Amino acid sequence: WFLEQIEYMADLGVSIQLGLDGLSMLMLALTSIVGLLSVLVSWHEIQKRVGMYYACLLWVIAGICGVFLSLDLIVFYVFWEVMLIPMVFLIGIWGHEKRVGAAYKFFLFTQAGSLCMLLAILGLAHIHYHVSGHFSFGFLDLVKTQLGFKEGLLLMFGFLIAFAVKLPVVPFHGWLADAHSQAPTGGSLILAGLLLKTGAYGIIRFIIPMFGQQMTSVAPYAMALGVIGVLYGALLAFSQTDVKRMIACTSISHMGFVVIGLFAQNQLAQTGAVLQMICHALSTGALFALAGMLSERLHTRELTRMGGLWSQAPRMGGLAIFFAAASLGLPGMGNFVAEFLVLFGSFSSNTMITILAALGLVLAAVVALKMISQSFQGKSVYDDAGMKDIGLRETTMLLIMAAGIVWLGLFPQTVLNTAGDHAGNVEVEQAITGDCK
Repeated sequence: WFLEQIEYMADLGVSIQLGLDGLSMLMLALTSIVGLLSVLVSWHEIQKRVGMYYACLLWVIAGICGVFLSLDLIVFYVFWEVMLIPMVFLIGIWGHEKRVGAAYKFFLFTQAGSLCMLLAILGLAHIHYHVSGHFSFGFLDLVKTQLGFKEGLLLMFGFLIAFAVKLPVVPFHGWLADAHSQAPTGGSLILAGLLLKTGAYGIIRFIIPMFGQQMTSVAPYAMALGVIGVLYGALLAFSQTDVKRMIACTSISHMGFVVIGLFAQNQLAQTGAVLQMICHALSTGALFALAGMLSERLHTRELTRMGGLWSQAPRMGGLAIFFAAASLGLPGMGNFVAEFLVLFGSFSSNTMITILAALGLVLAAVVALKMISQSFQGKSVYDDAGMKDIGLRETTMLLIMAAGIVWLGLFPQTVLNTAGDHAGNVEVEQAITGDCK
């Protein structure tokens, strides 16, 4: 829809290329909403170095916006790194008791993946130079480069490792639970709602159009990893007693559906994956916000030290049930439509994987029931009624996310029409032929 190019280092083939299409617009809108909500949820939680905290928060959001807009791979890589440093600060300075170790682990995992992507970018540009005679890191130039199957496969894995770490895909998920559970609530919202989505966006934007043949060859294995993530993430979540770790592990399961949808290689499943990215950001982001509100009031995240909270906080309990139902894919909510599209689209690609992934929906329901029953149902642990219900600010931000989930469940065509062709990368083909202005 829009394309802006500024020459920067012409001799090296680097230019500042920013482009906006339907997919980018959806991701930018999501970034704006989640970014605003992360500020609102931090309103009373952050008490030290407040100015620096919000500076880091805005720094992360700026990097994410750059990732969703960049069409030059060097600029994309710069913004990819811009996201990393302030998020390490958010976890390491304003996190909980084990924040330093979680920040180190997040940094090491992400940086290792980023270096793999940098090598792949340089290798791709080098091949393009030998084929065309000039240096370029522009996506619209590199996507036309003819690659041999083996060299293309090697380059694709460089990109794929970086994106798999961010999603995360099993077995690259080791950083997720620690980072989410130790981050401040605003940081958890950014992590779950936006940073995980940059990995899926990278697959859609770069891997699908540039490495189509190679992607087809690895699709069955990637879908297998996706279904392992769906089942393993749900089982891992069920075993947790820390409410934030439990919600974090459900993200592994939900992102497994995204991986299945993207590698099913049909537009229906890929569009469902895009819808899943948006709905997961809203539903899981809301659950992290609720977990932060509980931790702020009870000074604990352990489910074993909760119980019977409904009588003291009925508004919080009602909204918690709503978002738990959304997370497990209740019909009428956006998550149901997204997962249905992914499963319906992937059925023709791999029937067995689709059947196994559908079992993940059952496990998700068990996890949601455990979370709600141990926190809001049962015998009250706090008989002195010392816990107050959510106020106007907290209710408003949760209702905004609830409205988005219901809207996407009843009128998903809003997203499907915007992302449909772009999820299938039709615009890339138009841009190459000169039809996209």
